Amino acid sequence: MTIANPVLPGFHPDPSMIRVGDTYYIASSTFEWWPGVRIHESKDLAHWNYVGSALDRVSQLDMRGNPSSGGIWAPDLSYADGRFWLIFTDVKTVNGAFKDCANYLITADDIRGPWSDPIRLNGVGFDASLFHDDDGRKYLVQQTWDHREYHHAFNGITITELDVDTMRLMPETTRTLWEGTDVKVTEGPHLYKINGWYYLFAAEGGTQYEHQESVARSRTLDTLSFEVMPNNPLIGNYDAPDGYLQKQGHGALVDTPAGEWYYASLCGRPWRHETEPSHGVRGWCTLGRETSIQKIEWDADGWPYVVGGRAGTRYVPAPKDAILTEAPEDHSQHDEFDADVLGPDWNTLRVPFDEHMGRVGGGSLTLRGQGSLCNLFALSLIARRWQAFDFDAETKVSFDPKTYMAMAGLTNYYSDLFWSWAFVTYDERRRTRVIEVAQNDNGDYTSFLKDDAIAVPDGADVWLRTCVRTSTYTYEYSFDGDTWHEIPVKLDAKVLSDDYVAQRYGGFFTGGFVGLAAVDVSGYGEEAVFDHFDYRELA
Repeated sequence: MTIANPVLPGFHPDPSMIRVGDTYYIASSTFEWWPGVRIHESKDLAHWNYVGSALDRVSQLDMRGNPSSGGIWAPDLSYADGRFWLIFTDVKTVNGAFKDCANYLITADDIRGPWSDPIRLNGVGFDASLFHDDDGRKYLVQQTWDHREYHHAFNGITITELDVDTMRLMPETTRTLWEGTDVKVTEGPHLYKINGWYYLFAAEGGTQYEHQESVARSRTLDTLSFEVMPNNPLIGNYDAPDGYLQKQGHGALVDTPAGEWYYASLCGRPWRHETEPSHGVRGWCTLGRETSIQKIEWDADGWPYVVGGRAGTRYVPAPKDAILTEAPEDHSQHDEFDADVLGPDWNTLRVPFDEHMGRVGGGSLTLRGQGSLCNLFALSLIARRWQAFDFDAETKVSFDPKTYMAMAGLTNYYSDLFWSWAFVTYDERRRTRVIEVAQNDNGDYTSFLKDDAIAVPDGADVWLRTCVRTSTYTYEYSFDGDTWHEIPVKLDAKVLSDDYVAQRYGGFFTGGFVGLAAVDVSGYGEEAVFDHFDYRELA
């Protein structure tokens, strides 16, 4: 049996992987998307099933107003003393000198929850992890952020002891373990004790094509006692532009019951337009940062290395003692909205789905129009990850607006700054409902059909479909669900990629989503009723 990478396709970055008994778990970042911190489990490292999210109550998390790519950064999952521990960061500022973040601790007896309400630890820096030493002491290990413009912002990896009786940090114990290499941007630390050595794994180089994972070790946790691995880095694709996987780094180490070792890291899978040179443009990662797993072995001096080379491989041997399990390789979804709660594939932005957004059940989803798709506070949108380069997504909407300020439809969405949609609205000149396609590109808003928007027959429902084909995508419409018409607008999918967003905005950490939305900027809350949603991945 082999592990086919990525094991978690679509937006699943910053994996924190652990093993408890014969079961492996991965927690991944969710940023501004609700619920927070996705958790998957596996028996064989190859097939992973979603088991829930750790942050699913308002009492645990308030992200209203958080900037795009703020919110939940780099959760750290661990298991000790008979329970699960999870550290997460809530980032309130993305651009500029400051990050304004807070690190929190929650615990649970069962991986499926319930998870406790958070204990605030500090705001020293993001990407914090909890290290449980074999003497019973616990430490918060974290990237340290320096806002001073005359210093490098990434100010090394610090450690602070946690008082296990009060669950409070002891700031007087803080010290810098390692300043990182000249590659800089040292973040995402995880600390392990193996054969008497403390091993520090940390990401460096930033989370784009210069990304890598560095390793250092020490016999103690004394200040600046860590030495870097001679053949550092452990993994990276900065010098392997032709590799199937790119951007690898920022991950976690795990051993199997039989003593084998594996490393989970984030990765990207870029595509390029036919006109773009293979080495001049690394490409566009519309699926965001995903999770890959590589096999690790150790050399005679006790340093780890990736089997198959530093660039990693697409296919990796599974553990010899793996318990074969099953998980869907095709992530297609069909939802008739029969249940009175949204299914696990659905996400909302910053806050949970509630009566302000609408209601679900009985065979339909009703969305009440709120702010525009640029809104950080009040938005009626539900969406799911792009998990394949080629897919179709379809819905049927009943909507009868009387103003152009009310809109409802099908969206492909990256963030408040980068999105498009096909939607039903009202044309006051023609006094009829119409279908329009619009795109928001870093605040540059374009209505493509304008006065030629497609008129909707009186009394007709509207079916909308998007057809995503790696580098481009289109929208289609139907008035009967059988005969479809392509809207003559072909959009460049790169606008919904991490790499395109990174050229214009400091937060480029999520990935493409497809979903349903209703907007009413007039403030009267016009409602749209969606009959179903269908997401079909293509071979």
